[in-house]
Amino acid sequence: MVTRLVLVLGDQLTETVAALRKADKDRDVVVMAEVADETAYVGHHPKKIALIFAAMRKFAARLRDDGWDIAYSEFDDTDNTGSIPGELLRRADQYGAREVLATEPGEWRLIAALDDTPLKVTQLENDRFAASHKDFEDWAKGRKALRMEYFYREMRRKTGLLMDGDEPEGGQWNYDHENRKPASDDLFAPEPVRVEPDETVQEVLALVADRFGDNFGRLEPFAFATDRQGALKVLRHFIKNALPCFGDYQDAMLAGNRFLYHSLISAYLNIGLLDPLEVCKRVEKAYRDGDAPLNAAEGFIRQILGWREFMRGIYFREGRDYPRRNRLNHQRGLPPLYWGAETKMNCLHHAIAQTRDEAYAHHIQRLMITGNFALIAGINPAEVHEWYLSVYIDAFEWVEAPNTVGMSQFADGGIVGSKPYVSSGNYIDRMSDYCSDCAYSVKAKTGDKACPFNLLYWAFLIRHRERFEGNPRMAQMYRTWERMDEKRRATVLDEAEAFLERMSRGETV
Repeated sequence: MVTRLVLVLGDQLTETVAALRKADKDRDVVVMAEVADETAYVGHHPKKIALIFAAMRKFAARLRDDGWDIAYSEFDDTDNTGSIPGELLRRADQYGAREVLATEPGEWRLIAALDDTPLKVTQLENDRFAASHKDFEDWAKGRKALRMEYFYREMRRKTGLLMDGDEPEGGQWNYDHENRKPASDDLFAPEPVRVEPDETVQEVLALVADRFGDNFGRLEPFAFATDRQGALKVLRHFIKNALPCFGDYQDAMLAGNRFLYHSLISAYLNIGLLDPLEVCKRVEKAYRDGDAPLNAAEGFIRQILGWREFMRGIYFREGRDYPRRNRLNHQRGLPPLYWGAETKMNCLHHAIAQTRDEAYAHHIQRLMITGNFALIAGINPAEVHEWYLSVYIDAFEWVEAPNTVGMSQFADGGIVGSKPYVSSGNYIDRMSDYCSDCAYSVKAKTGDKACPFNLLYWAFLIRHRERFEGNPRMAQMYRTWERMDEKRRATVLDEAEAFLERMSRGETV
């Protein structure tokens, strides 16, 4: 029999991934490669590169121990061609192979690269999800609007998760109204699991420090799990110690506590060390065993079974141009403060410093601080998209682009959300302690001390009034604007424009 190559990418580290299931251990060669192209299309956070390389090396070792023939290319191998297609061609020559089994990548860019490779490459659908491409298309067909909530209900019915017969557990599909409590410093939140780097991880950290030391982000301390056993330890820790309070405080932000009750498993889900349905079932069991309240279990499962699956469906349905959409025609460049330059806005300072240090920020920090600011400041969504893809350890385009381009920046014109996620400083003040130690005053609506979120919020609404005034969910905002004194309205818009001009000139804002 002629040898086939079996491609396993760095975010497909699951022994039952489609290409491995179809492969023949007795004849096929598994190809895995740390390549320059995958590290350089955006400037990935050093922690992200280290996680993927270390996890790849350990996964390859597991497969080798299980009897697979592994052709593994480390980043600094002298024969490494620097690209996935290049490594497939090199290994094809080495083994006399002309056929490749691959699991569909999570980026159109890499799908196209495999399509263009001059070998017979069979891309099998990545079935590590609750919904297949066909499932999502069947659900979306004929709908005037695609809304996550209704897709999520369909996924609950399909999987049986948190169902009581044909009805949702507890009589409601969604308990989000119970999950909006602000946190306080006296809450006792569990410390996250920190895994001590072993020899393999230490070798990777040395490589990443040498080759990617100039990328945005701090490589060390590095405490992520890099194999399935470690990822399961993190999951068990979350379910036992943090899940009970996760629902109540999932939207809260504290300057002195970067993790609160969040699970910190998204990266492990996205590279294949954990299975999404496995995770959801464990969380459901905690609820049914009386170890977590329903609002916590439902809120967590909705993030995976709802948003995560919905984002993937949107990404593949909308096609290759989706990450470059810009329906609001925002053209301002991403300001240096996103790369760690000084800012007087305390919320942005904390969110970006945390991102730099941890390669992590939770969904509200991303959506309502860094994303909200980019949207109301009119920053080009393509630059915002590339920033999110660069700086977060769990960022892969299939999930990151719809969250950024659609949900955060409304650049898809409303495919993901029915209205833009914009707010003044009041929301941040309500859900965090950032405002109490800020150079600006969240209570000031105009003047030198006015919170920039207050000014830019109104400027955004007026800049896009024609588009949004008729939106039923936004009508109250415009009525509030009309009730303002005319002189105050003019001052708000003038001060917002002056702020943006200072920011674009590179001044500290």
